[in-house]
Amino acid sequence: MAAAFLKGHGIDLQSEISKVHFSDTSSLPQDDHMNPRVSCQSVEEIRCVRLAGRDSNQTWDVSIDNGAVTSIVAHDPQRATARCEQHVIHGRNSVLAPSLCHPHIHLDKCFLLSDPKYADLSIEKGDFAEALLLTSQAKERFTIDDLERRGFWLIEESIAAGVTCMRAFVEVDSVVRFKCLDAGLMLKESFRHACEIQICAFAQNPVFSGEGATEGRSLMEEALQRDGVDAVGSTPYVESDEDHMRKNIHWAVEIALRYGKHLDLHLDYNLDAGKEPLVYHVIDVLHEQQWIAQTKDITVVLGHCTRMTLFDKDQWHDLRSRIGNLPVSFAGLPSSDLFMMGKPSDSEGGGERVRGTLQLPQMIQQYALEGAIAVNNVGNAFTPQGNCDPLRLASMGVGIYHAGTKRDAEVLYELVSTRAKAAIGCGEHVAAEVHEGDDADFVLFDVKPHRGRRGRRTIQEIVYDPPQERNVLHKGRAVSLTTE
Repeated sequence: MAAAFLKGHGIDLQSEISKVHFSDTSSLPQDDHMNPRVSCQSVEEIRCVRLAGRDSNQTWDVSIDNGAVTSIVAHDPQRATARCEQHVIHGRNSVLAPSLCHPHIHLDKCFLLSDPKYADLSIEKGDFAEALLLTSQAKERFTIDDLERRGFWLIEESIAAGVTCMRAFVEVDSVVRFKCLDAGLMLKESFRHACEIQICAFAQNPVFSGEGATEGRSLMEEALQRDGVDAVGSTPYVESDEDHMRKNIHWAVEIALRYGKHLDLHLDYNLDAGKEPLVYHVIDVLHEQQWIAQTKDITVVLGHCTRMTLFDKDQWHDLRSRIGNLPVSFAGLPSSDLFMMGKPSDSEGGGERVRGTLQLPQMIQQYALEGAIAVNNVGNAFTPQGNCDPLRLASMGVGIYHAGTKRDAEVLYELVSTRAKAAIGCGEHVAAEVHEGDDADFVLFDVKPHRGRRGRRTIQEIVYDPPQERNVLHKGRAVSLTTE
């Protein structure tokens, strides 16, 4: 369990939990959190929009039927429409682009730092061991109602930002058992018309070392047999030693194949050049288990992987060669990685800070690897900063990745949109473009009613300076509309 990992860092989990003051939550406001405030209004036409991937001087009318794009024609202001005005959105020259995606987000651990119920669990050190400890203490008091309430906040705010697809991690272990999973499945059902939510049953704690490991594996396998569970997730690096880490990887691949689930591993979360990256072992096991022959449309995502930021050019080419045609994508989690990785000890003075997060634009453009960038956590000890908007990460990525060109901006948008969807098996196209036949999952950016505004005309401008005003469509339904 987490206790084994923390013990190695000099922390007695049970002793710390016994000191925790459990806040009185009887006075907390009660939200109507199982009734999403989304319109789901059917849209048949979007008029006068600029389209991602096309000439920004041209505007278009996009017709939609049965949740998909049926036609794209040049906008003609004189052209009459037979459609009911109620089902038409007037774009006013705004940019229409594929919707956004959370390829990696933790549904059960969100907003712990801003929830009065957990007010006593505050950050003092800001390191990984403390984050794991605070989260373990919080999990001791999780309830279904609490999980639904915070999860509801995350999903609703994500939809408003433009997210119509996400992979939501929910922990399964001997402490929470199926609480997080039950809440996640209920939220998935509640938001089914507004957002495609993949539920990933996630083993955050060790499953081969420490007390409770055997029970943890049993609970995970039981979870994977539940309707609505789409992926299996695990965290090999929390095991006590490399042998157990490798067992964790073998087990995760085996059960993903057995139950036909996507595989998502938190991997190689360190900046230690002396440690052998486990990514090689994952690739070897996938080949040995004949992943491609045994699966169809089932993907593999490897998250964090900060150890890979120390690779040289030859190692990158070698990694690409080893992967071959395996459906492997990498998830960079910059908000968490930059907060957690490279923090110097107090004795070092803090002058030099080696920061590590996967350089996804370079990995894609130079080494033909696949990947995405993701929010990961919102408002907890692993990632106290940030919000539910993936586009914020793309904009931040201009500086993080030194990615300032037009093509860089397009790739950054893809990393939180089309490439992110492809990574988790929710789409095939990686280019952020709009075509006939596509699912009508879109964001209409910079929607304002008045003339003379400063409007963004291209994806490049949207990434540089993300607009707040967004209309969001999922399968041809308006699920979030900017108030005019």
